[in-house]
Amino acid sequence: MARDTTDLTPIASIEDLVGHIRGGEKPASEFRIGTEHEKFGFYTADLSPVPYEGERGIRALLEGMRELNGWDPITDDGRIIGLAGHSGEGAISLEPGGQFELSGAPLETIHATCRESNAHLAQVRAVGEKLGIGFLGIGSSPSWTLAETPKMPKSRYDIMRGYMPKVGTRGLDMMDRTTTIQVNLDFSSEADMRRKMQVGMRLQPVASALFAHSPFTDGRPNGLVSWRSEVWTDVDNQRSGLLPFVFEEEFGYRDYVEWALDVPMYFVMRDGRYHDATTVTFRQFMDGALVGKVPDAVPNMGDWTNHLSTVFPDVRLKRFLEMRGADGGPWRRICALPAYWVGLLYDEATLDAVAAMTADWSFAEVDAMRSAVPRLGFRAPFRDGTVLDIARQTVKLARQGLIARNRLNEDGNDESFFLAPLEEVVARGTTSGEELVRLYEEQWDRQMAAVFRHVTY
Repeated sequence: MARDTTDLTPIASIEDLVGHIRGGEKPASEFRIGTEHEKFGFYTADLSPVPYEGERGIRALLEGMRELNGWDPITDDGRIIGLAGHSGEGAISLEPGGQFELSGAPLETIHATCRESNAHLAQVRAVGEKLGIGFLGIGSSPSWTLAETPKMPKSRYDIMRGYMPKVGTRGLDMMDRTTTIQVNLDFSSEADMRRKMQVGMRLQPVASALFAHSPFTDGRPNGLVSWRSEVWTDVDNQRSGLLPFVFEEEFGYRDYVEWALDVPMYFVMRDGRYHDATTVTFRQFMDGALVGKVPDAVPNMGDWTNHLSTVFPDVRLKRFLEMRGADGGPWRRICALPAYWVGLLYDEATLDAVAAMTADWSFAEVDAMRSAVPRLGFRAPFRDGTVLDIARQTVKLARQGLIARNRLNEDGNDESFFLAPLEEVVARGTTSGEELVRLYEEQWDRQMAAVFRHVTY
């Protein structure tokens, strides 16, 4: 996330919190696509990670990007930690371990969001080459230990670092050593949100298999196809993973709000300073639990918006929906991820079909699939078949949905060609994580340098 929110609008009741989310509703004609992707920077000379400080550090990279694109700096305690574009152009931010993230603008087509990503990566390469920095498109840092990974100077991350080991065993790995591609999508009503969130929650393990791309840790194969997905099984289960109530027939905004109210907070921001609030839930905050402990201890809508950004279910509900199950990956997959979800969710007939297909999938079944995918990938069992069977069905449905959308580029092509990387994967029948390990073992003489060359943008 590039920048935390300041909104002093007072909160009078829980209904205000429900209304905040409801305010994201928009007609289908105004649906947009927001694509986010993260990548690891490394020094090309020795494959080491890039620290924040130094003449060739992350700070210098951000300053170089600022000179190139003219975006506004985002600062924390006087240090540049990101860039914000003008008039909704998107933003650049830092993840805790130095992962460089583009939070894309809300755009009308996948053609546009792919052009945005291509332009960003071209800029990053241009600035990075001058500093001797390259960037990896992979879901986990392949060779650096947690201790070797640089720490970015963002105040909210200091709070998270102190809290994460109290609530799970893998939170620091998640923060410092994983990357993702995400897409943010709109909804028109509570019923539309419900269908999209239920389909998204049920299919998120399938997306994790389709985009599995994190088979190396600490310089060697880790035995998984998606180490990143396995990490997420024990980060902080109070605020992440599958949400059982989303599977209920009448799930709605209020259910999500009631859940988020009882998730412990991370921080309260006042006058640009972050105050640790990890000892209370947002509901307790509303009941006065921070009076005398932080300045102006009456919660406002900015506090709520920031809190919603610190819960991590597999599909996150804000004033839009975030699909969160994919590993970071190569250039073409940055476009394939929105293509998959837009194809499934933005065409009504396709959404009807995929909703019907998944309607009777239980929480227990999806949870078992989610647990199996990090190790087994497409071979993970589901009912009488495997995740590969579902992946093939859903990629085919996504293609139909994109063709039906009929959003053409200047050459007359619709958006379905962005699915090509996923169609290649399901045709092969093995995940990209497995393919990386095969190349490492059979062609690259088990050299990590070859892995870096293969996944560098």
